[in-house]
Amino acid sequence: MIRRIDLRGSLADPRSVLPRAAMDVADAGAQIRPVLDEVRTDGAAAVAKWTQTFDHVTPPSLRVPVDRLEAAAAGLEPAVRAALLESIARARRVHADQRRVDVTTVVVPGGTVTERWLPVDRVGLYVPGGRAVYPSSVVMNVVPAQEAGVRSLAVVSPPQRDHDGWPHPTILAACWLLGVVEVYSVGGAQAVAMLAYGVDLPGGGRCEPVDLVTGPGNIYVTAAKRALQGVIGIDSEAGPTEVAILADDTADPVHVAADLVSQAEHDVLAAAVLVTPSVALADAVTAELAVQVAATKHSERVREAIAGEQSAIVLVDDLEAGLAVVDAYAAEHLEVHVRDAREWALRVRNAGAIFVGTYSPVSLGDYAAGSNHVLPTAGSARHSSGLSVQSFLRGVHVVEYDEPALREVAPHVYALSAAEDLPAHGDAVRARVDPRERT
Repeated sequence: MIRRIDLRGSLADPRSVLPRAAMDVADAGAQIRPVLDEVRTDGAAAVAKWTQTFDHVTPPSLRVPVDRLEAAAAGLEPAVRAALLESIARARRVHADQRRVDVTTVVVPGGTVTERWLPVDRVGLYVPGGRAVYPSSVVMNVVPAQEAGVRSLAVVSPPQRDHDGWPHPTILAACWLLGVVEVYSVGGAQAVAMLAYGVDLPGGGRCEPVDLVTGPGNIYVTAAKRALQGVIGIDSEAGPTEVAILADDTADPVHVAADLVSQAEHDVLAAAVLVTPSVALADAVTAELAVQVAATKHSERVREAIAGEQSAIVLVDDLEAGLAVVDAYAAEHLEVHVRDAREWALRVRNAGAIFVGTYSPVSLGDYAAGSNHVLPTAGSARHSSGLSVQSFLRGVHVVEYDEPALREVAPHVYALSAAEDLPAHGDAVRARVDPRERT
């Protein structure tokens, strides 16, 4: 079922032996280019055309009416409503502590630099549809944007034939609970283009263009975000989801297998990787996977993901070697199931999010840990962070010098402007502190 890679005694780079699922964003980009161009020129008509083409449904209107959002929230099962409210509360608690404060540095007497943190003005938040329903993605995108102070939020999510052409009602309900009332029944590349360019809505009103688009989507959404970067800012190019588990002989194979299955449940391209020095654990997890995969609801999807080339049990000499492997792999989600788990977790350098010990599974982080589940994939955790309040803020330096402070540093400006052969830079200072010496 799941392949096994033996790195014991090997000096191979783990990145060369732990392939990820293939994802050709460039090819997808060529396919969605006409979509982007038509939305830019034809607006809502093009959005409707491509929605019918790809989703085989035409929503009653592009913008979801407010009363539809309110009705969706009223129709929530009490347990789901309570869970969403708890998820929102925990996410707010964590993200509120991320908000940076403005800092003024006195560089010299009379010379200061203040770093201000200003929120992006308007943000588009993409919530995927497809194989699953993701109200949790509404929470994970909206809460940090609100905590950052973003003035205007628009949510897009694909229309569903089973729900009269509207997004899934649980997604609409999550928007209502969060106070977001600008919601559009559109997904795919056309949704990203609509957010980037803005469109006039049939019957009046307008979806104004946004400054930033965040949230995961399929390969066509990712390709659209890449193609439109510059017109808009983006959070990341999300690839197929992945979990890596670093475990020793103290790990419970039932827990490890359950966490591999839970990640594989997302998509046939999802990656499920166990890294361990314990052959006994590897054998036990393999046996447990056979049981759990057969019993789970989406067994065909899970089986394909577990058997895919992107998933594996990796045998290593010891935990030090295992740590090197997971650092090189830089998983979106990393679980640590070893003795002294926290000590080992704090040594990890590269991961989107780290889940420590038996009682901190990835699925907790997906819903109710308070952390954010929009995380870097495909090894980009080596250089990128997950979605946070910082994703919606811009640092702006405010420079304020008086005349004595400028005069004191002027010779250094002259020297550097001459070294760079940009004499007018120096002249701009001379005009203020000694106009008689202008060149």
